[in-house]
Formats: sequence, structure tokens, C-alpha cells
Amino acid sequence: MRILLFLATNLAVILVASFTLRLLGVDSYLAQNGIQYGSLLAFAAVFGFAGAIVSLLISKRMAKWSTRARVIDSPRTPAERWLCLLYTSDAADE
Repeated sequence: MRILLFLATNLAVILVASFTLRLLGVDSYLAQNGIQYGSLLAFAAVFGFAGAIVSLLISKRMAKWSTRARVIDSPRTPAERWLCLLYTSDAADE
């Protein structure tokens, strides 16, 4: 499901960019200067998808690093036990 959402979002961005460029007349300007409109959109799509993938791959690590968070594998203190119980019961409800 995540991959489908990822693809749909990126395709929606390309469609909005395509529509906006055509609405503003950029496509005819590009054609006059010998730049292929479809190739430009494909280039933008490749860079957009690559940037989104890189962002997804580093976001979890960056969030942990910036907040100095750590994953609780086995709770050691009463507060950690409480947190684990709280979130495991929430996860079981879903």
C-alpha cells in the first residue's frame, strides 16, 4: 500500500507540473527552443522519484538522531515498561 501511495503521489506531482506548464504556455516556449516537453517531464520525474526515495530512506534515521530518540527493545525502567504497555495495547486495538 505504501508503494502505491508513493507512486500515486509522485505521478500526481508530475501531472500538476505538466498541467501548470501547459497552462502557462511553457510547452510552446520549450518547443520553439528545441526542448522536448515530454523529455523534460521524464527528467523531472526521475529526479523527483530519486529525491523522494532518498528522503524516505534517511527520514527515520534523521528523526531519531535529531531528537536523540532510541528504540526500547526491552524496558529497563518502570517508565519504559509503561510506555511499552501503552503502545502495545494501542497497536493491538488497530
